Amino acid sequence: MSEPACTVQTPVSPASSDVAAPPAAAGPAFWRTLRMVGWGFLGVRKRSEYQRDLAQVNPFHIMLAGLIGVVLFVLLLLGIIHWVVSGTPSG
Repeated sequence: MSEPACTVQTPVSPASSDVAAPPAAAGPAFWRTLRMVGWGFLGVRKRSEYQRDLAQVNPFHIMLAGLIGVVLFVLLLLGIIHWVVSGTPSG
């Protein structure tokens, strides 16, 4: 008579299967953050993409992308002001 094989089953919690894998490289994650911040400046964002991005982005990347966006915006405004002022005749 052979004995039945004993199998041990470990319970798997549902939360462990929902954990997303960490991003492979910082480069694509930073570009994703720049895109997210850019859409945030415009105020146009799908709720589903917003939720997905929040789960995958690095808070440091958000701060850095926000600062880059603000600097570029200020430089754009200064460029427009310089262009408008230089076109007016003095006199």
